[in-house]
Amino acid sequence: MDMKRIRRHQSSAASPSDPESNGASRHGAEKRPAAGFLRPVMILLACLMLLLVASGAFRSSSLDRLRRVGGVQGTGEFEVIARKGSENGSSASSSIRKDKLLGGLLAAGFDEASCLSRYQAVRYRKESPHLPSPYLLERLRKHEVLQKKCGPDTELYNKAVERLKSGQGIETTECNYVVWISYSGLGNRILTLASAFLYALLTNRVLLIDRGADMADLFCEPFPESSWLLPLDFPVSQFNSFDIKAPQSYGNMLEKKVISNSVDGASMGSLPAYVYLHLDHDYGDFDKLFFCEDDQRVLQKIPWLVLKSDNYFVPSLFLIPTYEEELHQLFPEKDTVFHHLGRYLFHPTNPVWGLITRYHQSYLAKAEEKVGIQIRVFDTGAGPFQHVLDQILGCSLKEKLLPDISADESVVSTPTARSKAVLMTSLNSGYYEKIRNMYWEHPTVTGEIISVYQPSHEEYQQTGKQMHNMKAWAEMYLLSLTDVLVTSAWSTFGYVAQGLGGLKPWIMFKPENQTAPDPPCRRAMSMEPCFHAPPFYDCKSKRGVDTGALVPHVRHCEDISWGLKLVDRDEW
Repeated sequence: MDMKRIRRHQSSAASPSDPESNGASRHGAEKRPAAGFLRPVMILLACLMLLLVASGAFRSSSLDRLRRVGGVQGTGEFEVIARKGSENGSSASSSIRKDKLLGGLLAAGFDEASCLSRYQAVRYRKESPHLPSPYLLERLRKHEVLQKKCGPDTELYNKAVERLKSGQGIETTECNYVVWISYSGLGNRILTLASAFLYALLTNRVLLIDRGADMADLFCEPFPESSWLLPLDFPVSQFNSFDIKAPQSYGNMLEKKVISNSVDGASMGSLPAYVYLHLDHDYGDFDKLFFCEDDQRVLQKIPWLVLKSDNYFVPSLFLIPTYEEELHQLFPEKDTVFHHLGRYLFHPTNPVWGLITRYHQSYLAKAEEKVGIQIRVFDTGAGPFQHVLDQILGCSLKEKLLPDISADESVVSTPTARSKAVLMTSLNSGYYEKIRNMYWEHPTVTGEIISVYQPSHEEYQQTGKQMHNMKAWAEMYLLSLTDVLVTSAWSTFGYVAQGLGGLKPWIMFKPENQTAPDPPCRRAMSMEPCFHAPPFYDCKSKRGVDTGALVPHVRHCEDISWGLKLVDRDEW
């Protein structure tokens, strides 16, 4: 800037009282107008400096707040920047604070890089309205200490294994265990593992899991500084031979009077070092005594329990008087058991997380609403079946989850039209193709833009194949990220998705005689999975009873009339 030129255009007069004037200067008449110009500039600079100082103080206090909640240190809360399109087409950033520890459900301190999904999952799903109870958080932290104290590669674990090898029951043991056998399809495995963990929590036992063919490839370790994977050199290795006829099963031991479930009938000398709990769908009457209070007293004295099941048996744990008060404190909202335990236990490994996040970002992230449709067909023969397609559309349209199509071909969606992404999962691609084409070839009556996607179509269930199960786990997780969900009756795949997502789905009833049911679906009472094969036995009266009519919070399922599920009710 040419200051001389500015001076020439300034007035030669200056106020005698001007603090910027300098009467001692030989060029005082020139300096006074320059000072008059500089005065507002300096005031402006001073204001800018004050703003910078204030901004720094605000930023410092913001960082302090983040440090207090752990955001800067990698724990607690952090900020996710969400970009939203504005009316003029530009994008604006809004800062959304996310609690990556899920209200204290997850423990801090894990190596984040080893399991990205554990703390990143919160970025992809809405915040759950269901907070874990303080007592559940307390018990989880205590259980983590127990797993670390008694888990593999510890002195106490080694001592417990030596006692197991001896084959004798021990009167007092510092560490007791429940070993979960990897068995059945992936959805069943997830549900039974959550059930086994709750049982371990109730009985103060360490949970160890048979890694099977792919458990370590699908799920991260849930406990800090300890592994839940059963060591490969575990002395009991005949898991494949354990079935309803196994002589080691608790039911067979009771039936053959090897042990007794009477109050005084089982001394420590008569109890084995371990028993096998056969809780599979084909279990017998003696096996079902597992859900009786007297039998729980016997099992508490046995250090090792080896459990095999293909059922979510949590509802029947709520009917055991011994655990009634504890379960009430753990889950004041009784229909949140799998929602909390599932999000605590099941974190996809990095390869599976890559499948999930890449698909979500490519196809689902920009949609204003995400609709999940999970299809499980039990009919034999080659699909797709017309009655199944009719049922899917009947449910989605009747419940206004999807818009109807318009016969007016002149309807054109505007650039600001609302968008819906439909995520479909099925072994068959036919249903996806027909619904996708329907919304491609016709406009909707609402003007909404409907995009339809299906990640895979494996044609048939391939239990035991690693990539098949990785895709299945990714698809369950993706379904749990949707806003509304339609599931198929009897399907554990859908149960997992609804529980993780905290969603009450619309359940499509199982078709009969290749005819779409009427109504095609109904809204679930709760987000809890269904126990498909519960016992119908009153342990006190020792007679048959309807276990779905004993307490208001254990009811019969919508999709399986004899099944049991938890609902959040304290009164009939």
